[in-house]
Amino acid sequence: MAISTFDLFSIGIGPSSSHTVGPMRAAGRFLERLVHDGRFQSVARVQCDLYGSLALTGRGHGTDRAVLMGLLGEQPETVDPATIGPRVQQVQDSRHLDLLSRHSIEFEPERDLVFHKRSSLPYHPNGMRFSAFDATGELIALRTFYSIGGGFVVNEDAASEDRIVPDATPLPHPFTSGAELLAICEEQKLAIWEVMVRNEMAWRTRPRIRKELRAIATAMRDCVEQGCHNEGVLPGGLQVVRRAPKLYRDLTSRPEESLRDPLSILDWVSLFAIAVNEENAAGGRVVTAPTNGAAGILPAVLEYYRRFQPGADEKGVLRFLLTAAAIGILFKEKASISGAEVGCQGEVGVACSMAAAALAEVLGGTPRQVENAAEIGMEHNLGLTCDPVNGLVQIPCIERNAMGAVKAINAARLALRGRGDQKVSLDKVIKTMRDTGADMKRKYKETSRGGLALNVIEC
Repeated sequence: MAISTFDLFSIGIGPSSSHTVGPMRAAGRFLERLVHDGRFQSVARVQCDLYGSLALTGRGHGTDRAVLMGLLGEQPETVDPATIGPRVQQVQDSRHLDLLSRHSIEFEPERDLVFHKRSSLPYHPNGMRFSAFDATGELIALRTFYSIGGGFVVNEDAASEDRIVPDATPLPHPFTSGAELLAICEEQKLAIWEVMVRNEMAWRTRPRIRKELRAIATAMRDCVEQGCHNEGVLPGGLQVVRRAPKLYRDLTSRPEESLRDPLSILDWVSLFAIAVNEENAAGGRVVTAPTNGAAGILPAVLEYYRRFQPGADEKGVLRFLLTAAAIGILFKEKASISGAEVGCQGEVGVACSMAAAALAEVLGGTPRQVENAAEIGMEHNLGLTCDPVNGLVQIPCIERNAMGAVKAINAARLALRGRGDQKVSLDKVIKTMRDTGADMKRKYKETSRGGLALNVIEC
């Protein structure tokens, strides 16, 4: 099994990679299979049943809207976020839906989009079933999918095989653990990012790798810029006012502040993270990194490198992203990046670990120091719960990204002061994270039935 950097990082829309991006992709795959099997034109009705966390927090996370857009033929990478609301409203008003924008069927949202809040499917908390019926009401297709975090989607067969996305592409330097990755670096005299480049060339040419990494970096920066200027109240009913624009104005109006308070740089880092996650919460375009709920951490730390580190350049940006991807792949393969499976330690915790490793790399760290930075970043996020208030990716998610970004910078700086011979390895902390997630009560795993989600009283 092989995972590419560009599987882990993808340009999509908010507010959730597992609850929005994944279901949109699953709906499209269901219809594509019907086209492949020659049964698409026979479809008269489609029903989607949502289970587990998709049912419990799906409305707040936009799952219902995402499924509709997927059935309409849209993809997260290309859909225009501004068109989603009007198109969903049109379906609700007309009670018709154009499958893949070319085959019209009746669609009753109350009947054909079902939230099973008291049921879960066997292999993952984010389960969904799509059914297709002909004009006589006969079932002609049934497929089960799982959205396993970060926008990754697998069908039931793949899910029963430990939820891994099947890709048998042979890599020149395969690794499934931090120890294996460090051994490759030592034996081949390579940095972690160089190992990633060689592996990526199993799928892409070197120029294409650079081009796609630039696109990811540009999308991250664009999201920061959008979030710094888009005013208003976030959707969903909590009446959360966007803070990034005011914070941006405050910081830019007092540039001399950094001369008196060196820690004002951290205010900028917090701004970058908040800006991205407010865009995500509003359903805007973000980079899944490795999830949408944690999408602000890597861009914030990357902006810290770009703006505040002498000698920062484009090559450093590409090294940053490749190193982060290597760490994300380890968590993806050995644990989870799904808040519904292991809590927010699998989202903010993993993003913090990835960003810490990436920053350590571009600041001159050795592979062992980079591995140490990743370990520190996760070790101090162990046990972090996923408890979104009102099922929205807003409280505590937005501030949690700011905290994760600052923690990543601290982790990288601590690692660079050491020799990389720490007592706790990255592999040990990844195993601990997975075990902690397994032990965590279900109510703390993206159900909005525990933690802040239960104890914060709405006004």
